Amino acid sequence: MQTNHPRLVILGAAESGVGAALLGKQQGWDVFVSDGGKIKDNFRETLLQKDIEFEEGAHSIDKILNAACVVKSPGISDKTAIMKQVRESGIEVCSEIEFGFRYKGDSKIIAITGSNGKSTTTKLTYHLLKQADYDVAMVGNIGYSFARQIAEQPCKWYVMEVSSFQLDDIHQFRPDVAVLLNITPDHLDRYDYSFDNYVASKFRITRNQNTADYFIVNRDDKAIEEYLATHTIHAKIIYFTMNENNIEDEGGMNKHNMRDEGGYINNERLYIAFGGEYMDMSIHDLTLPGKHNQYNSMAAGISARVAGVRKEKIRESFGGFEGLEHRLEFVATVRGVDFINDSKATNVNSVWYALESMKKPTILILGGQDKGNDYSEILELVKEKVKVIVCLGLDNTPIHDFFGNVTETIVDTKSAVEAVHAAYLFAEKGDVVLLSPACASFDLFKNFEDRGQQFKEAVKEL
Repeated sequence: MQTNHPRLVILGAAESGVGAALLGKQQGWDVFVSDGGKIKDNFRETLLQKDIEFEEGAHSIDKILNAACVVKSPGISDKTAIMKQVRESGIEVCSEIEFGFRYKGDSKIIAITGSNGKSTTTKLTYHLLKQADYDVAMVGNIGYSFARQIAEQPCKWYVMEVSSFQLDDIHQFRPDVAVLLNITPDHLDRYDYSFDNYVASKFRITRNQNTADYFIVNRDDKAIEEYLATHTIHAKIIYFTMNENNIEDEGGMNKHNMRDEGGYINNERLYIAFGGEYMDMSIHDLTLPGKHNQYNSMAAGISARVAGVRKEKIRESFGGFEGLEHRLEFVATVRGVDFINDSKATNVNSVWYALESMKKPTILILGGQDKGNDYSEILELVKEKVKVIVCLGLDNTPIHDFFGNVTETIVDTKSAVEAVHAAYLFAEKGDVVLLSPACASFDLFKNFEDRGQQFKEAVKEL
């Protein structure tokens, strides 16, 4: 096929793929979209409206291997047959955030990554900028794709949630502000079962940063600390911490004169220092519960200060923030029993954070598609707080094997309705029922949103 325009092939026709297709078309590329599965109706309609060539249900090798550039969906592994052929051909492969970056103009990017808390911190940072009347969009794994936003409604600021999969295929992508919240084992099947490979992938967010940029990072995270000890970061590093030992040591934050920059929590107050100014507020004025959300709030608050938001506006905006759906979302109180939807908790570390924030005796709904979970991380919290485990999944053997001698009662269920009814049966007034599965949802549900929605509907029917 002869064309005067360079050929852009996009693998995967969901939000990121269609976003890249729209931007590519707008920028004069000859665009072809290929999806090995079925394309959802809304995405197919967009491609048809914009007269973008596409295929579904298969990959036509001859149409793909004549590309100048391939934009790969984050969900497609390099281990797939199509990607092996693309890599062997020597064609440039980039992620959608990399493709979007090339057309962002002089806009600014705050990019947020980590194993847990990305979505909440992204939404909170966006909220802080939006409340300060910034021209800002929330993009990436939450909201529209970066490329679609640039094509349809470019902004001066982008607050972006990025995953390790997206970072794996960046070349020039350089955020003005990069945030790394934490690193715990996740998705190791994509990284040859090497935690070191996964850590290196997360740190790619700093790869192209220079001394004019900022890297906001959790000083209390062991994996982060170990990486920083042996690698050079060119951006200006700003730490946040809850560890008192870090507050006053050399290179940390000094709580007496606040000359240094960063965030910390001390005596139930959150402090943020930047540019010779500092702000503080009671942690009880934050609308999000739990220690993990104090970390998220420090990261978001520092990001907003770096972006130039006034400290008074940040303090005011923190109080008006509503959390994410499916992340420690309060659903209802039924006859004295609270129901909490944390369906977004698809790994063990997320469940640790959820249990850590529980103040009442807990019936824990756990299970789904197990990713080789190590439940020892939550063992002590389960012993301390959990009365009953309700399993929600097709194969609950790993949960029975690990917790069989830990809790008196473990029951199996195979639907959200069953799980809610079983949990309610064991709950007493003053208890909390927590859906925090630690597993993927695909054995019984379309995705974690579907699981959370069905849980909420079941609670409302009680």
